[in-house]
Amino acid sequence: MLIFVLIAIMIWVFDRFYYTPQSRKILVFKGEIKAADLKMDQFLLLTKGVETVEAEVTRLEKEKRGLSERTLKGEEFRAFLRHLARESDSLQMKIISLNPQEEKLPLLEGKKESSTFQYRKVAIQMVLHSTYTKLGIYLKEIEKLPFLINVDNLQIERNEEIQPFLKVTMGLSMHIISL
Repeated sequence: MLIFVLIAIMIWVFDRFYYTPQSRKILVFKGEIKAADLKMDQFLLLTKGVETVEAEVTRLEKEKRGLSERTLKGEEFRAFLRHLARESDSLQMKIISLNPQEEKLPLLEGKKESSTFQYRKVAIQMVLHSTYTKLGIYLKEIEKLPFLINVDNLQIERNEEIQPFLKVTMGLSMHIISL
């Protein structure tokens, strides 16, 4: 019996002074591992977010490079008029009216007026007579110009007086870079 009591005391001492403190340390370590796993998951999400943002920035930089390559510095309106004259003659389009109007762009807050590039927006109202297919060809040719032109509005009307042509009223806008 004495041996069983000694064995029981030794088991109790082992449990009390070694096993229980080690179990508590293991629980603390498990909690730290869970916290580290949560932080690691957050960092992985942040890393994926950063990668997504980097991909978007790269895409936007490529788009910006493409747009800057398509932009003539200060020659946009002259190039547009040359294109208009060349295309309207070859497509047998009749330009009835052409009304360019420069719009004032508001200055952006925090931007200085003395920056190297000044942007101006020119709105052009055109009225022309053309067939539908030739108008489509003309609009596709506008897309190939070395700068951007936005077609803001397009109105096509059939008029008995100008058969077989259609009356086309078109609003265009372009940004001109002044050096």
